[in-house]
Amino acid sequence: MNTELKVSNHLHGFARRLVSEGLVEEQAALEAAEVSAKQGCTILAWMIRENGLDPEVLAQAASVEYGVPLVDVRSIDLKLAPISLVDERLITKHRALPLFLRGNSLFIGLPDPTDHEVIDEISFSSGFHVEPILVAANLLDEAIEKALESAETEFDDFEEEGLEDIGFQLEADEAADDSSDPAVDETPVVRFINKVLLDAIRKGASDIHFEPYETSYRIRYRLDGVLKSVASPPVQMARRLSSRLKVMAGLDIAEKRVPQDGRIKLNISRTKSIDFRVSTCPILFGEKVVLRILDSAATRLGIEGLGFEPEQQDVYHAAVKKPYGMILVTGPTGSGKTVTLYTALNILNEDGRNISTVEDPVEIRVKGINQVQQNMKQGMTFARALRSFLRQDPDVIMVGEIRDLETAEIAIKAAQTGHLVLSTLHTNDAPQSITRLMNMGVPSYNITSAVNLVMAQRLIRKLHKCKVKDDMPDEALIKAGFAKEALKDLTIFRPNGCSDCNEGYRGRTGIFEVMPISDSIARIILEEGNAMKIAQQAREEHVADLRHSALKKVAAGVTDLIEINRVTKD
Repeated sequence: MNTELKVSNHLHGFARRLVSEGLVEEQAALEAAEVSAKQGCTILAWMIRENGLDPEVLAQAASVEYGVPLVDVRSIDLKLAPISLVDERLITKHRALPLFLRGNSLFIGLPDPTDHEVIDEISFSSGFHVEPILVAANLLDEAIEKALESAETEFDDFEEEGLEDIGFQLEADEAADDSSDPAVDETPVVRFINKVLLDAIRKGASDIHFEPYETSYRIRYRLDGVLKSVASPPVQMARRLSSRLKVMAGLDIAEKRVPQDGRIKLNISRTKSIDFRVSTCPILFGEKVVLRILDSAATRLGIEGLGFEPEQQDVYHAAVKKPYGMILVTGPTGSGKTVTLYTALNILNEDGRNISTVEDPVEIRVKGINQVQQNMKQGMTFARALRSFLRQDPDVIMVGEIRDLETAEIAIKAAQTGHLVLSTLHTNDAPQSITRLMNMGVPSYNITSAVNLVMAQRLIRKLHKCKVKDDMPDEALIKAGFAKEALKDLTIFRPNGCSDCNEGYRGRTGIFEVMPISDSIARIILEEGNAMKIAQQAREEHVADLRHSALKKVAAGVTDLIEINRVTKD
């Protein structure tokens, strides 16, 4: 109590407690309070990151100050942790470990229980009410690693079941059995497929491939853009596996001669589900089935999670906030265009706006947005949907892709008449998107009056924390695109590989070319200049192309030269 009286009146809350308990000097606490306020973080977060205090001692003080229970995770069986209820990206990004589920309350272990933005984000993503529990930072990091490891799917469990326990039947019998017998949900085949789906979600896969061959069967995940084999169940199970997947997707399991498309909805919990787009294709030795994982949580990570450089993010955000005009995003299939556009739609998704989209197919379902799926057989084309939208009092319109002149003209008309229009094109970079519209037959004056922003993007793999320094000669770095004067302070890394990562990489991020239509670029477009002239003007206006955006990621230690060479041209 006497020590408490000696504490400066300038100190309050946690900073005051640290001094009163003799954990830090008063001057250090004052500096911590000042610096953390400037950085926009809590004083506890700053102390965890910058101070040399014992994390467990710091956690004990925080528990008393904030009235949040302190848990020693070493006493918890992490195999029982409800790890699948929270996106792994959020777990690693925020150092947040799901510990218990009680009713609709999810108890999350955090190093800083006062960070309400993290708590709100996890609550929004998971659909549960989040109760923070304090865990010492050093123990939490170890626990997260162990919990993620324990969540690994043990594919050997399937093979250990033994084929004799499953029983093979003729195709007709098999179809009848799988579609009509409620007990099918208890078979090893069902349990195995559920394991595969949950494991793919946990690992952040974008696609799952089920592939039958003459003497083998292979299951692969597309992890960070690259396919990787994960299991080889007995080839005799090929028909059972494809039949089960088709039942789940509502497809005709008796039809094996033509491709089919469907959808699976997997309920992870009472409030969280993940959709899979299912495509079957008859191949030489059976049916190949590919599942695309459609996790809407990816679009809720926010604009900060896309990978923009700060100046690029500001330009994109400003364009999204404009009341009318067109935003075009370009890139190949699988480059993240849909997530980028839906991130914008989530920013705009408010009660005061009417948002309508037409897509082929609708990949991410979002509450509050009117989503239409293109259906060519029924005559529901992009153009027809756009015409309908214009009679529906829209504020924001998204069209999945501008493929023809008719769609382009209607989209541009909408942008010119007070609506914000978002869409995609398939071109290599931003300047080529402008010339693509010209080649479709869109007049140049319509382009300049409607288009606000054109953006190209790619996805690159991120180096895992096991990365090692790469000592490359200066000549090679200059050839890669780095300026000679930048080499002095440049440190680059290369993948190393460990048991926790995918050959040295973990996760992906975006690289972008964000090109607003300036007066100078508009003038070139009106003169019907080519893509090279537009690109030259964009460089003069300091618009970084994809290569230079990628080099910034290399310089920041996010990725390596091999990876950016894979997705960009020199």
